[in-house]
Amino acid sequence: MKPIRLPVALQQAVMQSLRTHLQQANQALKTHYPEPALNYQQRGTAAGTAWLESWEIRLNPVLLLENQNAFIDEVVPHELAHLLVWKHFGRVPPHGKEWRWMMETVLGVPARRTHQFAVASVRRNTFPYRCRCQQHQLTVRRHNRVQRGETQYRCVHCGDVLQAELSASS
Repeated sequence: MKPIRLPVALQQAVMQSLRTHLQQANQALKTHYPEPALNYQQRGTAAGTAWLESWEIRLNPVLLLENQNAFIDEVVPHELAHLLVWKHFGRVPPHGKEWRWMMETVLGVPARRTHQFAVASVRRNTFPYRCRCQQHQLTVRRHNRVQRGETQYRCVHCGDVLQAELSASS
């Protein structure tokens, strides 16, 4: 797969956001956490991920190009907050009270767990599943886990176990 070429100005804006928020955190926490590594190799529908042990933030280049301001204002501090919480508190729930405190009090950014970006451009094959209230699209990996009997997924709204929809060819 050919890598996405991000404009240098966009990469600089991302780095500036990272450095500004890190400096803000270091001042508030009276510490000196180092600048994390930053790469643009996140795939799938995740906007970004924080790699705790390697002190690294991975960003999705496709979603970054499509949602530049939101990435700079929300995704970069979101992932940085995960790293800071790990250094400051150790292992705690990923979006728990420590992370919310880091986001809102230290970084001054609303604590949202998930992004609301359109993901059609990054979504691969999905499989339709149903509950009583809506249709869901499961990734190939989740679909295969259900098919092998390894797990089942529930709707976060109604609590029903998701059931594969029968295809027209069945």
